[in-house]
Parts: sequence; structure tokens; C-alpha cells
Amino acid sequence: MTAGRGDTTPPPPDTARVEHDASGPVPLCHLDNGLVRVTLAPTLGGRVLSVRVDGREHLYHNPRLLDEDLRPRDGVRLTPTAGPMSAWNNVGGDKTWPAPQGWDGPDQWAGPPDPVLDSGAYRLTTRVEDGEAIATMTSDPDPRTGLRSTRTVRLPAGTTGYRLDLEFHNVSDRRVRWGLWNVTQLVGHPPAEAGPEAGVYVGLAGSGRPTTVDLVAGTANPEVRHDGRTALVPAQDVVGKVGFPDAAGWLAHVAAHGTLTQRFPVWEEAEYPDGGSRVEVWLEHPLDRPLDHLGGLQPRDRVVECEALGPFTWLDPGDRASLPVDVRFGATRDAVTSVTDAGYWTRPLGLVADPGTGRWRLTGVFVPDSVGALRATCHDGGGTEIAVVDHDGQRPGRPATLPELPELPPAATEIRLSVLRRADATPVDVGVVRRG
Repeated sequence: MTAGRGDTTPPPPDTARVEHDASGPVPLCHLDNGLVRVTLAPTLGGRVLSVRVDGREHLYHNPRLLDEDLRPRDGVRLTPTAGPMSAWNNVGGDKTWPAPQGWDGPDQWAGPPDPVLDSGAYRLTTRVEDGEAIATMTSDPDPRTGLRSTRTVRLPAGTTGYRLDLEFHNVSDRRVRWGLWNVTQLVGHPPAEAGPEAGVYVGLAGSGRPTTVDLVAGTANPEVRHDGRTALVPAQDVVGKVGFPDAAGWLAHVAAHGTLTQRFPVWEEAEYPDGGSRVEVWLEHPLDRPLDHLGGLQPRDRVVECEALGPFTWLDPGDRASLPVDVRFGATRDAVTSVTDAGYWTRPLGLVADPGTGRWRLTGVFVPDSVGALRATCHDGGGTEIAVVDHDGQRPGRPATLPELPELPPAATEIRLSVLRRADATPVDVGVVRRG
């Protein structure tokens, strides 16, 4: 389908669609399922350039380079660029880079800017399969790293998010070692306006690895708070980066326009870049002067970068490395306590007895990511199923109504909560709570 500035009529609820927009100097591709609209800019480094949920934009895009329609502003030419950080045309969005970053030798990625992986043109292919809109963006071979980068975006019907399948392919004739590094730039807010629970939440594994490692102090190192289960990087006036070696495989960005979550695998025994960081968070705010020790970088906007990393991987010629990242969105502005395969919790699952009736009820706030039902399954101490209760009509991206429990016999000791996605009705466990 070819459109001018994009057909904004919502697609049917059981499918997603692809729209190609070649009306401007930068071709755009839109994936839309009626809940989420994802805009890709394949010729700008294979970026996801915009994500709008309920009309609210989540990703940052540079207002000096792009207008509200994601078109280059008058006089702006976005072409492959190399040089120091001061020459970087940071258009924003979500992109994949090789880690580690650095300028000391061939085993470090000397970008951005970078004329192939960051600002080069990626080839685009699209299709719709079983109601899912799929777009794959593939870079040219990069002579410096030896890599070809492929980014596949999958937007299913009936969900408030998409999946990124990221891949590096060693297309050189030499052995190389890199880590996949996905960088999502989000809209930042001043601390006074962000709200008390705004910031980036990182789930912790409790592995004994360091909770954080200071990586870059542009003006200072970001402040981090943690309670042993999650870490929070609150909104603050800092230009700098912190890494999380103990990250458990999820992060969440909470802001006035809603919540973004990312979930991805971690390899416990693998070596990771940047002091073992599985997640990194970069903050910037406007400065009136460049930072000479960062290549002349001069931040002009408030930006939050949420960065998911894969481990260092040795790639022989022809080898590939991959990293999947599930990206979901919700309308809440509260702290995130955990992220599951089917949604996130802002208050953990609990079980309390009603003092008036003596009956047990579930507590907590869960935000599902798809259309479907919530199911509570009650078991006894031996694991035998005693009762099953479903609650249908959940709205994806909104706090769910938890199922009302029946009168539980004394033998009932455990309640499991799961999501039944309408697409296939397969239960996806999202929490468990025990009585007593």
C-alpha cells in the first residue's frame, strides 16, 4: 500500500497493516494495528523513528532536524556522516549499534557518527503474515566492524507493542568480536515536571554482580536509587551514563506520556561490554556549551536513552549473533516493579483476606499488553488444581481488573495469575502468590 502522509484510519482489530510513504525526501514506513503506530526510517540508519500510542509520542526525534511530520526541515540534508560527535546528526529514535564504543582501536566502534550502521541507508522489506505486520531493515556491509546489521520489527494485532529481532552478520574475511547494543531515545522531562515516580527502572537479578558501574560523566554520573529488586534512574539535570551489570532482563521508562517496557534475554555466564553492563542508561539535558571531552557534543534537548545489550560474541566469517527485544507500552505513570512476558506490574501481586467477609482477594496493579482475559488458577499444596476463574474484557495498556476469587477451601495455598491472549488463548503466567 502506498500513501501520502500515511492513512490514519485504524486497521481492523484482528490485523496490522503496512503503509509506505514516499512523498518526502526521507521515505517512511508505518506499521499500525490500531493501538500502536510505529514509523520506520530505513534510510536513516534503519531507525524506528516514532512510536505513537493513543496519540502520544514516546520516542525522541530532534526538532531542529525533523518537523512534526518527521520530514527534514528546510535546509537540512540527512546523509551518511562520519567525524567527531559534534558532527553527529542525532535524529533520534531507536537504532542498533556495535559495542563497545571507543576510538582507541579496531575492536571499538568509533561512532556515532558512523556512515554505515548509524546514518547509512538500510534496505527495507515488508509483509503481513497471520495478521502481523513485519518490516526488515538491512544495512550495507560495514568495513570497519565487518558487520551487516539487520533489524526486524514485528507488530502483531491486538497488542500495545512490538518485537525487535536484531542480528549482526560477520560479512568480512576476519574474526571479530562485538556485542549487540540497542539504543532507544525517549522524550525526557525536567525533574520538577517529570513526577515523583518518573525515570528508568531496571530489574535486578540479585546475582552478586555490582548493581551499577559509572560509564560516562559528561557533567556528572547519574544518580541511581535501588532497593535490591529494582534500580531507578530518576529524572535529573545530568549528562552522563550508568551501566547495570546485575540487570535481570527488563527495563521500563516512566514519564508523563506513559510507560515503555523492554524485555530481553540475558546470558548469566557471558562477558558483557562496559564493565559487564546488560543495561545502560544515558541522560542529557540542554547545555550552553559543548563538552570537549566528549568530542564537542552539545546536548540541546532532554533525552533519555534506554539501552539493552547482548554479550560479547566472537564471530567467524559468516557467523551471526542475535538479540530479541520485546517493546511494550502502557498508559500508567507509576513505578514499575516487574515486567513479564504479557505485561507489567506497578504494584506486585498480593493476596489478602477481606475482614468483612473473610474471603480472599487478589491485590496489585497489572497492565496487560494484549487483548484477552486474566485467569486465576487455585492449587492446593500438592499442586492439584482446585478452581479456575477468568475475567475477560481487559484493555491492553491499561490497569486490569483482577479476577474475583471464589470462596477458597483451606487446602488452597497457591494462586497463579495468567493472561489468555485472544490470538491463541495460550496462558502466559504473570504472577504467583501463596496463602499463609
